[in-house]
Amino acid sequence: MSLDSKSDQVKGKIKEGTGKVTGNEELELKGKLQNAAGKAKDKLEDAKEKASKKANDVMDDNDDK
Repeated sequence: MSLDSKSDQVKGKIKEGTGKVTGNEELELKGKLQNAAGKAKDKLEDAKEKASKKANDVMDDNDDK
């Protein structure tokens, strides 16, 4: 989890909560979207790491042959 993605999630939650408290539906929606963007960044980073690990494993297996 990167600092950037976590930051988006926290900022999104704050905006969402502020929007709920103030009755500002637009701010609430922006918060939900920013939070979702942060979560999507996390998933993308995880997928990149898994793909990189898999590629390294394949290369290591080929080096052993």
